[in-house]
Formats: sequence, C-alpha cells, structure tokens
Amino acid sequence: MKPEVLALIPARGGSKGVPRKNVLPVAGKPLLVWSIDHARAATSVTRVLVSTDDDEIAAVALAHGAEVPFRRPPEHATDAATDLDVFRHALLWLVQHEGALPELVVHLRPTAPIREPGAIDRAVERMLADPTADALRSVGPALQTPYKMWRIVDGVLEPVVRIQGVAEAHSMPRQALPVAYWQNGHVDVVRPRAVLEQGSMVGQRCLAFVIRSPGDLDYPEQLPELERGLLRQQEGRTDPWTQRLPT
Repeated sequence: MKPEVLALIPARGGSKGVPRKNVLPVAGKPLLVWSIDHARAATSVTRVLVSTDDDEIAAVALAHGAEVPFRRPPEHATDAATDLDVFRHALLWLVQHEGALPELVVHLRPTAPIREPGAIDRAVERMLADPTADALRSVGPALQTPYKMWRIVDGVLEPVVRIQGVAEAHSMPRQALPVAYWQNGHVDVVRPRAVLEQGSMVGQRCLAFVIRSPGDLDYPEQLPELERGLLRQQEGRTDPWTQRLPT
C-alpha cells in the first residue's frame, strides 16, 4: 500500500516584509500556487493541505486543488509563531477530526517557489528508506562561514561558534575550516512523531538533503529576480542555484 504523505503548506495572511506575499502574483500565479503545483506534481504526495488564517488565501488554495479543512488559530499566525506551532496544530486537528496521521509530512514554504523538479519525490524516498530518521532538511553550502562571524557582548567581540581545540578559527584560511550549510527551505520532511512526541521539527536524527536554492522571499527587492528565475524554469532553462549537489 502506498504510504500516506501529506504536503503541508503554511500560508498566513499577515506579512510585514512583503505585504500579502502569499497571494501576490509572481510569474503569472499567486505565489502560494507554485508550491501547491509542486506538491500536486509529486508522485509520492497523497494529499496537499494549506494551513492559513486568511479567507482569501484559503480561496486561492481551494481553487488550485489544495485542501483547507480548518483555519489556523490567530495565536499560531503571528510573527512569533513557529513552524512547530503550525505543524502541531495541523496534526492534532487530523487526529481529532479524522483519527489518523500520515506517515510523513512534507513542509513546503510558499516563499520558496523555485524548486528543482523531482526534489520532493527524492526527499520522500530518502525518508521512507530510513525509518530511524525523524526528519530531513534541505540545506546548501553557506556563502559565509560562521567560523568568521562574531557577536557583540557588552561592546566586546565573541565568536558565534568555536572549534574545539582551535584557539582562533576566525584567523584561519576559509579553506581550512569545516564546510558549513544553511537551511534553505527548498523542501523539508518530518515524521509526525517528531512533532507530537519530541516537540521538534527535526527530532533526534535529521537527514541532510543537499541542494542549491535561492532561499525564501523576505524582501520586495527579491521579487524581480525571483520572477525571472521562475520564468526561466518554465522555459526549461536551469539557474545555477537549482543544480544538485552530492548529499
């Protein structure tokens, strides 16, 4: 029997950096719809659900083939609300109203609409092949090494991270430092047990899914390049950030 794999797309109505960004037209579609289409095109995904507090977003999601069986409570739709809050609410709703949970939940952020074709299915396949993994998170090489970053504490510089046994990693050549990765929001997967039993989006064992991505839409200045990237992808042209890296 095919495992139940839920694609969950969080899309709240409030956003300060780019107002109403989840329904903003980008390359011919509301931003949210790109992620809905990606989820529906993935052969491993059995259900697509949008978690929102907003009626307009709900209407757009329904019109493009996603389910919106509930409205997200206001306390889980603020700037301070976490992914864990949103996922716990959705999974508890499924338990309470349907009496069942999916085997996996694919986290698709509508603010990261440029995805490599097939990435969702590959991510799900990796999770299904490793029942001991609580989650999978997409990452890409960090543009800046954290070993050369600082915090200011009472006017004094303190390294953000240290390397055990190395006194001054910040003064070493970048090539001699460990490779660091940043989470890019391309596609993440989590088992319900991590959310509901461990209170975590990554659990105790989180697989790395290394893939290039332009990351999230946070500022209006990103919109023109994001739109150009989506149009290039529609035309079959590949951007450098969509090239896969070895995992």
